[in-house]
Amino acid sequence: MKRVGILYHPMIGVSHSLSKKLEKFLSSKGVSAWLCSAWEEDKASAQLDNTDLILTAGGDGTILRAAQVALASRIPITGINFGKLGFMTELSADEVLDRLPALLAGEGWIDERAMLQAELSDGQVFHALNDVVLARGAIARLVNIEAGIDGAPLTTYRADGVIVATATGSTGYSLGAGGPILHPQSKEFILTPITPHISLNYKLVLPATSVVELRISTTHQATLSIDGHMNLSQSSGAKVTIRHSSRVTRFLRIHPEVSFYGSLEQKLKGKQ
Repeated sequence: MKRVGILYHPMIGVSHSLSKKLEKFLSSKGVSAWLCSAWEEDKASAQLDNTDLILTAGGDGTILRAAQVALASRIPITGINFGKLGFMTELSADEVLDRLPALLAGEGWIDERAMLQAELSDGQVFHALNDVVLARGAIARLVNIEAGIDGAPLTTYRADGVIVATATGSTGYSLGAGGPILHPQSKEFILTPITPHISLNYKLVLPATSVVELRISTTHQATLSIDGHMNLSQSSGAKVTIRHSSRVTRFLRIHPEVSFYGSLEQKLKGKQ
């Protein structure tokens, strides 16, 4: 590897200080490095040319932002965990300097994750690594969401909202709403209602070929959330079409491939 980008969480001081240390370490190994806040997507995207790897210093939220930066480039991401759970991160802050030389030398394996594509009625298109959520806004009132799959009506949810989650996102918001856990490399995705009231309360696992249509009816503003950090106000009648994306997020990993199962219980206990 000749060029590495480092995206850090701007509100975690130790994240920035470790990033500076990594930048210095990479330079000592003859590797060019650039440093940027993960919250400055445009600035980071402008530095992607010839970048071989993106390191993130933060938690899963930092990785979700990095996935947007790397969306069109297919540059792999290796996450360093400063968050609470770190389902997507690969290294702890304590081990990164010991493990990084092996990654630079070409060791490790690529973990490719499916994404979702969300298209609005006005033609705007977004890609999500974790989930797409259509839900009520700031006012705590239930909304009605008409849901259809592959052109056939499913139900009208009277609920706080609906989550459509990838396998990667199955351990996030969807899990908190009672959804199942999928293996992170699965292509299937999940439809999970949020606190439905006298309406269908089943969580559905859908094949990668499915197309989900959601239309919201509300007397107040609603919100469309992409991966929890892109939030767009929606009015009554707004429709979003969600399908398997042609884009993927690629992770460069150094730990054995079976480690997901080994760490699952420990991380879920930390979630409680």
